[in-house]
Amino acid sequence: RRHKKTVFVGCHVAGYAENLAWVSALLDECPHLYIDISGRIGELGRQPYTARKFFLKYSNRIIFGIDRLPNIEWYRIYARFLETEDEYFNYFPVFPPKQGRWFIYGIHLPDDILKKIYYENIQNILGIR
Repeated sequence: RRHKKTVFVGCHVAGYAENLAWVSALLDECPHLYIDISGRIGELGRQPYTARKFFLKYSNRIIFGIDRLPNIEWYRIYARFLETEDEYFNYFPVFPPKQGRWFIYGIHLPDDILKKIYYENIQNILGIR
């Protein structure tokens, strides 16, 4: 709050992806804060309606990330979550994650929002646009 000219990135949906109301309040209070989605589609995909509304509202402040070594299968899973309306699919096919085993739902974001999340927002932060 004191460093208004500094851009901050709250990794892993600011550490609280299971409570998007809290993250929303934080984003509203701190206009220089961005979040990334790395390692949190399990929590986001369990609340697809709320997550979709959140992504649409804060589309200028969300950055893509996967929190894994580069692997095409992980990119496919994240794309399936962000881009499709698929229901009840496995988001962690390798082994049960620490937070538990469940299935998630896609949030089917529009192309203009996907562009922001995949690359435009980070380009804006880095000033490479």
